[in-house]
Amino acid sequence: MPKWKIVFLDAMTFDREDVSFKAFTESWECVFHRFTKPDETAARLLGCDVAVTNKVLIDEKVLARPEAKTLKLIAVAATGFNNVEVEAAKRRGIPVCNVRGYSSASVAQHTFGLILELASHCGRYAVDVAGGAWAKSPIFTLLTHPCTELHGKTLGIIGHGDIGKSVAKIAVGFGMKVLAAARKGAKEFPAGRVPLEFLLQSSDVVTLHCPLTPETKNLIGAQELGMMRKSAFLINASRGGLVDEAALIEALKKKWIAGAAFDVLVKEPPPPDQPMLLAAKELDNLLITPHSAWSTLESRQRLLDEVCENVKAYEAGKERNRVG
Repeated sequence: MPKWKIVFLDAMTFDREDVSFKAFTESWECVFHRFTKPDETAARLLGCDVAVTNKVLIDEKVLARPEAKTLKLIAVAATGFNNVEVEAAKRRGIPVCNVRGYSSASVAQHTFGLILELASHCGRYAVDVAGGAWAKSPIFTLLTHPCTELHGKTLGIIGHGDIGKSVAKIAVGFGMKVLAAARKGAKEFPAGRVPLEFLLQSSDVVTLHCPLTPETKNLIGAQELGMMRKSAFLINASRGGLVDEAALIEALKKKWIAGAAFDVLVKEPPPPDQPMLLAAKELDNLLITPHSAWSTLESRQRLLDEVCENVKAYEAGKERNRVG
């Protein structure tokens, strides 16, 4: 029986030339593309049994091309699979699978890195020292940036799945109290959940870990920001569309809240004139990282290992992590 042929359409999204593809190359014929432009996708599927994609679009237009007729599986190297037109694949008998839970520890770690930077300003102080400010100080220290203790503060988590629960565990280690939000507009509240409005009003740090859906788009807007404490921080390491970016910039400028740290934006990568990027240059209470919370070596290797297990399962006639 001939080996399946696997094409990686955007390997550079999860490979810094430090992860191992050995499990793939030992089992299948593999073709690696660092990046694939939209007009290149169909041609790169020619003769392939499996397409591995992180963000490359595979839609009806691509699947209708004759080059895609040999596809047996679309393996998404991510949890989100909105870049694949699942119904179009289903009509052609092509299953789609994803990977869940691989980045929980990594994203939780990064989330607290963002919280700690807002609370302690380690990065800003390091820049000050490198610039010579400490050497010029008339006293033994610098008190340039306002720092706050996390101990005794309240962390509000919106999205209490695997990542949210991992963040909660870290928070407890810092001596923080933890609140978890119920769904917006909920009439009944599961044990351990509180109304979103109560969480926003009661938390010193609010962190987002929920998926982006029509119901959660702009979940945090001007009204919600106005409910938060003036001393509060807002953290988003989930999806950019959860927050109304224009409302956030206004809230930060007007000091409705003390600070925000985001690892995600509505458009990624952002254009140079994206308002959030411009605001981050202007404001000292906004920190942005480049959607890198998930990207530890361990997380990226787990992702690949899970993709491999998915492919093995489907080759053996079994379903694993099927989403369509």
